Amino acid sequence: MSASTRDSFELHAGALRLALRPGLGGSIAGLWHHGMPVLRSAEPAALASPREGGSFPLVPYSNRLGYRRFRWKGRDYTTEPNFEGSPHSLHGVGWLRPWEIVSSSALEVVLALRHAPDADWPFAFEARQYLTLAPQSLHVEMVVTNLAEVVAPVGLGWHPYFPKRARSRLHIEVDGRWDKDDAMLPVRKVAQPGIDGDVAHLDFDHAFDGWRGAARIRDERFSLQLTSSLDRLVVYTPQDKDYFCVEPVSHVNNAIHMADPLAHGLRALAPGESTSAWMQLDVTVI
Repeated sequence: MSASTRDSFELHAGALRLALRPGLGGSIAGLWHHGMPVLRSAEPAALASPREGGSFPLVPYSNRLGYRRFRWKGRDYTTEPNFEGSPHSLHGVGWLRPWEIVSSSALEVVLALRHAPDADWPFAFEARQYLTLAPQSLHVEMVVTNLAEVVAPVGLGWHPYFPKRARSRLHIEVDGRWDKDDAMLPVRKVAQPGIDGDVAHLDFDHAFDGWRGAARIRDERFSLQLTSSLDRLVVYTPQDKDYFCVEPVSHVNNAIHMADPLAHGLRALAPGESTSAWMQLDVTVI
């Protein structure tokens, strides 16, 4: 099919139903198994913001870009406010732009975003998401291509939200946690042998390095395994919310401000060069 700006799209496989809002940040509105939310889920027509649904793409950077400014290849750049109450810009621009459906089938849909330089991000790029639903899994791949005439910084990932249930438990193998300052920016890496506990007792809003294996999420309804080609995570377990987040990401928060951004996962793409990543969520009913 040709490119389409239709505002919702669904895939069905076995008992799984995936609802998308391409026009609302290329986001996942919901993922259900026989009507029970696997991700935090909302009907597409009821979704007012990507931050209220199941997941949204992080591109061309993840998490916070400190104080909405950065220096790259000897030039200074700024970004615009895009997150209420924060002095930083957050999560890139993909979640704030409409994506188009460029192709679809019974089990897969491809979404595309073409970004022209603007006040939110100074480098042109194209991003594509490939979402595939199987009876027991959701697979998402993203490919980002630098359309600028210069080398550009690129990061990518996803921001899934999971419903917090009475027995929600999280097990993740990592080797480092980035502690942060009062401005929520990372300042030092400390040893973190892993995360293993009831979500109700966890209090994280951190980036983690050295993720290996599957992030295992279990509650009274489902046993979930989240895997990815990426080896970093952001984990957010707010005590006062009915959800938590486990986010596969390519780079440390605010990596562009670090002494060696590429050593912390940011990618420098030459004109026309692409980078890609995938994540997969496997669903088992308990």
